[in-house]
Amino acid sequence: MGQNSGMTLPRRSFFRLLVSLLLLCPPIHASAQESAGSTLSAAVEDFIRSQTRSLPGKVTYTVGPVSNARPCSAFEPFLPPGNRLWGKSTVGVRCLSPSPWTIYLQVSVSVAGNYLVSTRNLPTGTLVSSNDIAYRSGELTALPASILTDASQAIGKTVRNSVVVGQYFRSDTLIAPWTILQGQTVRMVSKGTGFRVSSEGRALNNANEGQIVQVRAASGQVVSGFARAGGIVEIAH
Repeated sequence: MGQNSGMTLPRRSFFRLLVSLLLLCPPIHASAQESAGSTLSAAVEDFIRSQTRSLPGKVTYTVGPVSNARPCSAFEPFLPPGNRLWGKSTVGVRCLSPSPWTIYLQVSVSVAGNYLVSTRNLPTGTLVSSNDIAYRSGELTALPASILTDASQAIGKTVRNSVVVGQYFRSDTLIAPWTILQGQTVRMVSKGTGFRVSSEGRALNNANEGQIVQVRAASGQVVSGFARAGGIVEIAH
């Protein structure tokens, strides 16, 4: 009886030690999943930083939780069609190896920066000058996507619809000045391999840079070309 009691104590101590070790060691599959999620998050953050580098302001972002991330050795983040990294958005991630799979993460991007507002009431047809604009700071993603953030985007353009004092400028509220005006004398330039021919004519319509303009040549013939700066019409062949 004494012998059995003496052998039982070491066995109990061994089993207690074994149970303690098992409790301290997390399952191997959980560790692999956490590692995959961590690597995926790093790939997504690198992607967001590279894609938002040119945004006009200080960018901050949050990425939704990563779930069901399986082991992967090569991630490829991408923007699904119709999405942009501006406000609430979605980023997709493809696993390229060892087996393909795709997940989608919710992303929130904030941009704190300056935008343009009017310093006075501007009736329709007003040509915007530097005296007509001022900067105001705010959260740009809470404003329309067409908000203007640099003076060069507004100065020299014409107000399409009247703007009141303090109102922000949008690209769709301004019209770029015509590159070619109807009735203007223009120089038609026709060029190709080894030749360049130019002649004068009169524009039959208004056109912005790159738009089609019709020109009546001195002979009376009407030709079409692309409006270019400096009163040039580039004749297409």
